[in-house]
Formats: sequence, C-alpha cells, structure tokens
Amino acid sequence: MERAKSRKPHIMMIPYPLQGHVIPFVHLAIKLASNGFTITFVNTDSIHHHISTAHHGDSEDIFSAARSSGQLDIRYTTVSDGFPLGFDRSLNHDQFFEGILHVFSAHVDDLIAKLAGRDEPPVTCLIADTFYVWSSMICDKHNLVNVSFWTEPALVLNLYYHMDLLISNGHFKSLDKREDVIDYIPGVKAIEPKDLMSYLQVSDKDVDTNTVVYRILFKAFKDVKRADFVLCNTVQELEPDSLSALQAKQPVYAIGPVYSTESAIPTSLWAESDCTEWLKGRPPGSVLYVSFGSYAHVGKKEIVEIAHGLLQSGVSFIWVLRPDIVGSDVPDFLPAGFLDQAQDRGLVVQWCCQMAVISNPAVGGFLTHCGWNSILESAWFGLPMLCYPLLTDQFTNRKLVVDDWRIGINLCEKKTITRSQVSENIRRLMMNGEISSEVRNNVEKVKCHLKDAVTAVGSSETSFNSFVDHVQDRIESKLCNINGLKISRPD
Repeated sequence: MERAKSRKPHIMMIPYPLQGHVIPFVHLAIKLASNGFTITFVNTDSIHHHISTAHHGDSEDIFSAARSSGQLDIRYTTVSDGFPLGFDRSLNHDQFFEGILHVFSAHVDDLIAKLAGRDEPPVTCLIADTFYVWSSMICDKHNLVNVSFWTEPALVLNLYYHMDLLISNGHFKSLDKREDVIDYIPGVKAIEPKDLMSYLQVSDKDVDTNTVVYRILFKAFKDVKRADFVLCNTVQELEPDSLSALQAKQPVYAIGPVYSTESAIPTSLWAESDCTEWLKGRPPGSVLYVSFGSYAHVGKKEIVEIAHGLLQSGVSFIWVLRPDIVGSDVPDFLPAGFLDQAQDRGLVVQWCCQMAVISNPAVGGFLTHCGWNSILESAWFGLPMLCYPLLTDQFTNRKLVVDDWRIGINLCEKKTITRSQVSENIRRLMMNGEISSEVRNNVEKVKCHLKDAVTAVGSSETSFNSFVDHVQDRIESKLCNINGLKISRPD
C-alpha cells in the first residue's frame, strides 16, 4: 500500500466574534488538540481585548494554562475584524456586520498566507463558524478541508438550510406571507410561523430582505452546503429528525454538548463577580438565576417590569445585568429603589461565571434569554427554565424548550410583558406544584440524554470519533493529491 508520509493534521479554528460562539469553539479546540491535532485558534482583536480586559490583562494567550497542563499543541493568534477597538459593535450592529461580510475574509486570507510560510506542520483544515459566508472561498484558495461548526440547535440549522422551501411556499420573502402551519420541511413535523427564527417571520411587504443581515443569511446557508463536514453542537437523541434530514444532504456530526465544567480557559468578555459567598446557606433550589446573555439587549420598560415582577414573586434571585443591557448610552435602567427593596433577597451583578452559579445547589431555576449555551448548561444541571427569547434564533430555541421537550415555561404569553405575569410565572416555576414538578421531571430526562451522549460509548462521543477519523482521511487525501501520490486502501 502506497501512502503519503503522515504529517500531523493542523486545524485553524475561527469562531464568530460573539461570546456564545467563542465558548463552544474553545472547548472543541481543546478536545481536538487532546486527540492529536495541532490547533491554531483565531479570535478577533476586539474579542481578545474584551477577554484580556475582563481578566485584568492576564490573558495574552487564553490557552497558555491548558497548553502547559495538558501538553497540547494549541497556538493562539488574533486578527482584525476591520474596525478599531474603540468602535461600539453592539450599538452599530449593521455597520459591524457589513465589515464582517465584506472585509473580515481579507484579514483571514492574509493570516493563512502568512502562516503558510512559517508554520510547521502547515494548516490543512479550517473549522469556521457557519455564519461566515467566505469559508468555501478561503478553503478552495488554500486547499484546506472545509469544516463548518454550527453552535446552535439542529432545528435552527435545518430551517435556515431549507429557506428555499419557505420562500417557494410563501412562508418567507413573499408579499402575502402565509400564516398557516409549516409541514413540508424535511425533518420538521410541523412548526408555526411564530416559532421560526425572527428573520424568517417577515414578508417583503414589511421588511427589506436586502439588508446586511439577510445578505449574510442567504450567503452563509448557501456556503455551508459546500462544506466537507458540518459539526453541530447538539445531541442525536434530542433532535433525531432534523439531524437525519441534514445528514441525508451531507456529512453532519452531532457532537454536543460542547463545553466543559472544568475548563479554566478565559472566555468571558466581562469581569466576573463571585456569587459563592452570597449563595452560602440558602435553601436548596430556592434561588432563581436571571441572565440575558452577553449580547442581547432588553428595553428599559421590560427591565422595569421584570424588576417589579422579581420583587413581587418573593423568590430569591441573582440577576446578571450588563452595563449595556439596554444600550451603551443608557446607564440607568432599574426602577428607583429596586436595590434597596431587594436587600439580601436579591443580588445584582454585571457579570458572573454562569457555570459556577447554576451548578450551586441553592439555584433552582434559570430565567433565560434562550441562548443555546444557556439552555444546554441549564439542562445539564437539571434546572427548569423560564424562557424570554430576545434574539433572532431564540424563538425557535424557545419552542424546543417549552413545546417539544417541556423543560421550561414562558415568562410571558403575550408580546407585552407585565410585572404580574413575571411574578406569577416565577412562582409557577420555583414553587412546588404540578407544573413545576412536570417540568423538573422532564429536565431530568434531557439531562440524562446530555450526559449519556458524552460518555465513551455515547452518541456524541461516537460521532466525534467518527468525525476525527473522516477529517484525518480527508486531510491526508488532500496532502497526497498535492504531492501527486496515490493512496490505496486494503480491501
């Protein structure tokens, strides 16, 4: 059997520049490096600056501790996203994403070209976030194996993947958008339009689908179909139908949940408060954890209603409130006297280590914005959820949590949130009762699926090992083609 001399496979990994995307990328990098891959991990200068600042400048290389403790071959570098560090990416959302669409790929291209002349072993594979529109172009140019990493549920990927069906059937991007149930998407039994991602809940009559966000969506989910492999941060047993539909199209591997309860790699974009002392001595399951993630914004009126609802519920709580939660230019958003009224029953922090808080026995529920990482982490620790979706994909995430898996309840049933609804639903979730018991029983079942999946014989570990074998074969095949060698395999 003739075979090219094996070289250590070298993967470059580039997450989307948002904390919820960086975290699973970091843990996947550690897992791949532990399996013998050389990894070059690329953050944007801006994300790196936020992490370094949050950790008081101690994060020059976020993988330094992991590298030294595990003898892992992980290199770390940064690249410009096209904007200066002082540019407010959150406040200037559309301008920022125009840069990600048009400028960022040139910086990535330059970085790969620069590394090609000096790195050994050379980069042979790219794992890029599915939301990037340029992955296949970069991989074609540099002859890299093209891997797309989808950090969200398979249902959301499946719906974006089949946007053409939504358009041809008039449920998206039409003048008279249909409002009936959608029952023609492969792998989706039925879904109501209100449970689609918010970007797909529009008609051409109401919304301009030529804006930057839509151009990114159309290009990204056309480009992902050219990937050699797709990794999905979910579990086969939780989303079998969507995964089967996607797997019928191209190689898709469910490898979730991609995170670690022990990782010391800094990924937080905000300085973290330690809530351990405050939680000491509080009764088991008595505290509600409230967080709306690292990026989503909430209106001041909604913050006020949630604040009053928390007080009226009588439940103890930890509430994570970023300084820019309403907007970078709106510093005062809590109702007057709120902190005094909460006294020792409530703790408000700008940021904290979410894993440390929700793993504490005193915490018994999670009021979440329905970010995918938060859903996975909450279920991992058996916490029922109060769902208050805020961002584009999270209406569909809410459907999974509340309607499909029944591991949470809605914070409010209508678009307008009121303090009485907030108070009532907090008590429904946190106090012992029929609804609370049902939800807690269901979340235990999901918890078992998550934990079983990552055991040595679990579905996600098996899928990950299969991906490792296949991507190594594809990398070797590309190297052999470059060198003009023929690979023959035994019968």
